[in-house]
Amino acid sequence: MKKLVNFASSLLAVIAGLVFGLIILFITNSQDAIAGFQTILAGGLSNGISGVGQVLYLATPIIMTGLSVGFAFKTGLFNIGASGQFTLGAFVAVYIGIKGSFLGPVHWVVALIAAGIAGAIWGFIPGILKARFNVNEVISSIMMNYIGMYFVNMLVFRNIYDSGRNQSLPVASTALIPKAGLNTLFRARNLNIGIFIALLFVILMYILLEKTTFGYELKACGQNKDAAKYAGINSKRNIALSMTIAGALAGIGGALLYLAGSGKYLQVVDIIAPEGFSGISVALLGLSNPIGILFSGIFIAHIIVGGNYLQLYNYVPEVIDMIISVIIYCGAFSLLFRAVLKRLITRREEKK
Repeated sequence: MKKLVNFASSLLAVIAGLVFGLIILFITNSQDAIAGFQTILAGGLSNGISGVGQVLYLATPIIMTGLSVGFAFKTGLFNIGASGQFTLGAFVAVYIGIKGSFLGPVHWVVALIAAGIAGAIWGFIPGILKARFNVNEVISSIMMNYIGMYFVNMLVFRNIYDSGRNQSLPVASTALIPKAGLNTLFRARNLNIGIFIALLFVILMYILLEKTTFGYELKACGQNKDAAKYAGINSKRNIALSMTIAGALAGIGGALLYLAGSGKYLQVVDIIAPEGFSGISVALLGLSNPIGILFSGIFIAHIIVGGNYLQLYNYVPEVIDMIISVIIYCGAFSLLFRAVLKRLITRREEKK
């Protein structure tokens, strides 16, 4: 029954998002609203196998940020700082990608690992503040997002700056994540083995949370910190570790995006990475379960690709971004729908 309620709550959240998206389509251009809505639903499938490849490419970083948010949430913490951790990881990966050509065939692996370490350090700071001084991790994480954004802008400007394009320099070819023929198979030049790396972390996080003593202790701290402490679990250590692992996942997500060889560079602009906020919706829609996060990440990427095709119906880019955002953020209501469904079921059982 619990699994059925969880699935139904996520489904209702998705439907709510799609309904809001349809309303916006009617308001902005009622003539093409139905056709546009069908295009969103078709998503990556609108463009055959290459569209599927594009969905997998877009899903890779947001699956990682979704895992980051979901992992922390499982342990009772709200990691809203995934954007900052993602940005720090991306910078370190790009920096090593530019400066570390001497590393040869392990260049991209070193960059990926270093990005995870950078993200872990950025996640550790709000984690230790929470564990030692009970500083609210939401507030400290938000601050870390802004600090990370300005910090990375400064580092890019001073170290790896392309003044002609206001962005980072291109990384060496040895730093690019191997495509292993996936770009040919899916006819999508951006696709590489990053999706398999994300899948590997999904499996690792599932095993860690569901099959290990450490995972049990983390979840116990999330359920009831005082009870966990009474049972002899070191809750302070687990809080710091939880945020550190969450930061590492987001940092690797940044590396997977910027080492994809898709022509994406670190821009020197005052904008927080949207992949971190998408990760919140992905985690909530997937109910913080690593397997659920995998599928919700793919679904969100599917909707994004479908939304991009709306330009065929003369919808301006701002409207497309707004529709996609509404659909994505309505996905975050799955917890609300789950609470409502549980209440309805409880009342029905009480009447019996």
